[in-house]
Amino acid sequence: MDISLGMPGMREEAPVLASRRPTRQIRVGDVPVGSEAPVSVQSMTTTKTWDIEATLQQIAELTAAGCDIVRVACPTDKDAQALPEIARRSRIPVIADIHFQPKYVFAAIEAGCGAVRVNPGNIRKFDDQVKDICQAASDHGTSLRIGINAGSLDPRLLKKYGKATPEALVESAMNEAALFEEVGFRDYKISVKHHDVVTMVETYRMLAEQGDWPLHLGVTEAGPAFQGTIKSAAAFGILLAEGIGDTIRVSLSAPPVEEVKVGCKLLESLGLRERQMEIVSCPGCGRAQVDVWGLAAQVEEGLKDMKAPLRVAVMGCIVNGPGEAREADLGVASGNGKGQIFIHGEVVKTIPEDQIVETLLAYAADMAAEMEVPEGEATGVQIETYEPGSCR
Repeated sequence: MDISLGMPGMREEAPVLASRRPTRQIRVGDVPVGSEAPVSVQSMTTTKTWDIEATLQQIAELTAAGCDIVRVACPTDKDAQALPEIARRSRIPVIADIHFQPKYVFAAIEAGCGAVRVNPGNIRKFDDQVKDICQAASDHGTSLRIGINAGSLDPRLLKKYGKATPEALVESAMNEAALFEEVGFRDYKISVKHHDVVTMVETYRMLAEQGDWPLHLGVTEAGPAFQGTIKSAAAFGILLAEGIGDTIRVSLSAPPVEEVKVGCKLLESLGLRERQMEIVSCPGCGRAQVDVWGLAAQVEEGLKDMKAPLRVAVMGCIVNGPGEAREADLGVASGNGKGQIFIHGEVVKTIPEDQIVETLLAYAADMAAEMEVPEGEATGVQIETYEPGSCR
């Protein structure tokens, strides 16, 4: 049977959940943010910024995982002195994260950072220096982010509202935005982060009605990987489905690469980012005649580095298995000790259960190669028993 292993079959375009909220567009380095620009994924390094090589190594890892913009902390003079080299050598735009010391805002702008995140709630006499900060940012083509956070809200607003309510967070953001607008500076975005999903969603909804600035979404202190992923997916899913949000960070108590993986996959799932490799697998039930969990885990591990936009189905029963496998670019419907391999809807081979994983991975490697994915990005799989082309 002559089966094409090339590009995935034609499918209907992913449905659009909502039109994007109209905003002005700014730039973070060479990445556009807002308006019709794609929703970008951000993360933050965990290294000491003054350790230039370690910081650049982590930025490289984040870039490889799909990160669009990276933020680095700048709490000391040593960190500020490292910014010019980091900004120059990073392949993605660098945002300097500034708290307490206004002098570091100017240092980051002078260093060539793509943007500077300022926290008006804890920068001393920030309001008195807005004009000078905005002038410096304009002169260097640097955008700014007003970063309002429930954990460091202006004490005056905490006293007024009693706690970090949506109203308090929005008022803080509006106050600072008004100062920027008064001096004619418009190249900024806003974030209003809270650890509680409901509060965070209500805050962004309120803020989105007040102006056309781009919004950076984040659930702050979201927690360990599992909890943080759930909270971020819930909050971002609601807001992005309403067209709210122009750039995101999934904040996890986990290595930052994990933040990027979650963020990219979340946007892919919502049709807001070009799909890469996706595994469709059933949860398992009493009808299953194979170890679906084991098969899916082995396939996921084998394809973890794949960049090709393949949809791979790993199914374990006769009810939904053949249909899901047929809809995928590559799939297996398993049962009764064997599996049927599908490519673009056609059965190409029936194999014993113990050969399913190696056969599926071999086909995926072949398909990725024929889709002309750049060398070194197609797959990290090494299968000694596989000869290229033998599965065709």
